[in-house]
Amino acid sequence: MSAARPLTLLIAALGGEGGGVLTNWIVEAAAATGLPVQSTSIPGVAQRTGATTYYIEIWPEPASALGGKRPVLSLVPGVGDVDMVVASELLEAGRVIAQGFVTPERTTVIASTHRIYAIAERMAMGDGRFDIGRLMKAVEEQAKSHILFDMEASARGAQSVINAVMLGAIAGSGRLPIAAETFAAAIRAEGKAVEANLRGFAAGLAALQPGTAAPPTAEKRRRPATPSLAELEQAAAETMPEAALEVIREGLRRLAAYQDRRYARLYFDRLAAIREADTAAGAGGAVLRETARHLALRMSFEDVIRVAQAKIDPARFERIRRELRLEADAPLSIVDFYKPGIEELCSILPPLLAHPILAWSARRGWLGKVYWGMTVKSNSILGFLRLKLLASLRPWRPQSHRYREEQAQIEAWLALIAEAARRSAGLALEIAECARLIKGYGETHARGRANFHKIETRLIRPALAGRYAVTTAIDAVAAARIAALADPEGERLDRTLVEIEERAPGKLAAE
Repeated sequence: MSAARPLTLLIAALGGEGGGVLTNWIVEAAAATGLPVQSTSIPGVAQRTGATTYYIEIWPEPASALGGKRPVLSLVPGVGDVDMVVASELLEAGRVIAQGFVTPERTTVIASTHRIYAIAERMAMGDGRFDIGRLMKAVEEQAKSHILFDMEASARGAQSVINAVMLGAIAGSGRLPIAAETFAAAIRAEGKAVEANLRGFAAGLAALQPGTAAPPTAEKRRRPATPSLAELEQAAAETMPEAALEVIREGLRRLAAYQDRRYARLYFDRLAAIREADTAAGAGGAVLRETARHLALRMSFEDVIRVAQAKIDPARFERIRRELRLEADAPLSIVDFYKPGIEELCSILPPLLAHPILAWSARRGWLGKVYWGMTVKSNSILGFLRLKLLASLRPWRPQSHRYREEQAQIEAWLALIAEAARRSAGLALEIAECARLIKGYGETHARGRANFHKIETRLIRPALAGRYAVTTAIDAVAAARIAALADPEGERLDRTLVEIEERAPGKLAAE
């Protein structure tokens, strides 16, 4: 390639996938080769847990051959002027294509074919997923060349992380004048999780070695096995800071017992974005630790399935006998009282059924007013079987209205924390603590959600938009949270919010 222009790389990664680390590896390798290099990062809007674009320019000739001259490198990618696009997920590749950075004359696209669904896809009443066929076709038509394989599966197979596999794919593409060993040396020089990262690098490199078959695309390969709980805990030990490790391990165990190992993996993946935000904020693991604690609680939300599981837990029957000081053969009748409403009954229905029922009930003013009182003898044969039937719906939970609703809200909350961490670790911590408002089920859960929504719309989002100075925002969110916890009905919170907003003119952020 002529030295008349630099080599340009655009990296599109989701928050927590190590896009910044990948960029540093490439920059370090280019510098070690003697090539002038420059990089920048461009934070994006929250898409799943935050998307960030990284841009690198590398002059293809060593500095020693330039006769003392220094090339002028840009901090902004130009449409139609990008040599390589690297995407950690297929929709991210589509996003870069839609922005015009991929051209048939110049661009090589390296992308993982796995999907991490966007909030808009998850919130759809039906199947809101983007058509993977259209995404693949867009890459094939718009790029000069492309390298597509499931990098997430390769990372799991190597017990590594996706950014290391991406680096291996970049090295294997041959598009950069940097030796593969120089990239590996950059991993060693960083000194963090070296062995795991080298395994991932080798997996990405092997996928592109000459003479090997092209890796199958995501829709053609068999679904990789879900890692065991022990493997997840090991991955946490290798990638998470010590300050948050014990909380994360406990969260993994809790969620594997609550749902399954796949759900525990989702917990681990979500924390990766917060880990990166914590590091960027210099929080020393504090933001990650508190978020991990509250995230485990939020993901193990109380629904009728969870309540049924708890009611028929043998440990509960033993505890009641112990507290009543009953002999093992003494007769005992346990009667549980329930008052489910329309919302609770709809919570386990699929969204396509739940939405019209809830809308119809809302129009008639029944929500929050219509309940069915009932009693169940939990340790009788009939009562136990009724609860056992509800508890057996656990595999169905991910298809339920309540599950879909909770996951969308959790993603939005995590995005707020990650965004706040870019301004202040203290503000991110206060937003994480606001999760204490959302607990229980039925009326308790509804009140907590309503109070959190007030704090989010009237304090958190204005603070992130710069309406308040950071210290003022931290104090305001803390005061509102305390008021909401002290009075679940929300009257004290309303007064506190009014007082904060009245003081706002004198507290506007200087920036």
